[in-house]
Amino acid sequence: MGGDLPGRQLSYPDVTATRPADERWLPPEGYRVHEQTVRIGSGSAAWEAASAALLEWGVKTRSGFTVEPAGGGGVRVQQGANFRLIAAVGPLRIREPVRIVDVVDRPDRCGFAYGTLDGHPVCGEEAFVVHRTPEGEVDLTLRSLTRPAPRGAWRTVFPALLVAQRIYRRRYLRALVES
Repeated sequence: MGGDLPGRQLSYPDVTATRPADERWLPPEGYRVHEQTVRIGSGSAAWEAASAALLEWGVKTRSGFTVEPAGGGGVRVQQGANFRLIAAVGPLRIREPVRIVDVVDRPDRCGFAYGTLDGHPVCGEEAFVVHRTPEGEVDLTLRSLTRPAPRGAWRTVFPALLVAQRIYRRRYLRALVES
């Protein structure tokens, strides 16, 4: 599955604009912008668990998505890799084609950003970043840039997609919290 994704183009011009490697973020204009940070734990064990889960799509899969790598590759995020994210809405399966556009993997900051490909229900970029303070507190930051898809049927249901996006964001913020 997802073999058609390498030929698809990113559906927005501001590639890497969510800047997961940067502590501070200045988003570009022309999008609905979201940034939110939550504490998910503390200490080395929390850091190791959260960063490992994050780089294998843990925020998405623990929030109800299925993640399919294009061309049968692995699920670990890699710069330039294509994936199909699948959201189940009742009996419907909404397939979202995406490409990893940025990855950061440092001792104090770990995360990635994916951009939407043609055919995605919305247009833009989303980033998930786990970072830790010098005191060992571990936080998760979500960043997103969203606007309606440039064409197609998804454009007409954009307001409903924004509601779904808010619901999923609440799930994302709880996905890596220590239990």
